[in-house]
Amino acid sequence: MSAHRLTVELTSRGLRVVNPDVPGCCDESGSASDLVTCRARPEDFGNAWFWTSWGEPIARADRITDAAVFIRGYLTGAGR
Repeated sequence: MSAHRLTVELTSRGLRVVNPDVPGCCDESGSASDLVTCRARPEDFGNAWFWTSWGEPIARADRITDAAVFIRGYLTGAGR
């Protein structure tokens, strides 16, 4: 994530990912950010998935590159 100028912090609640180059609205950083978690996805036979803070599935936990691309996309405003 740091190669894409995103900062990360592992917290007790999940992985906080921040894009300091994009303004945000809802956390103390003032930048676009999200708290990414990892938990089972029942629709995928209980396999572990990464999830956004609003409950959207990102990618299977074994697809780290796919997850990084997805997170980078929504934290940079791609597709807005």
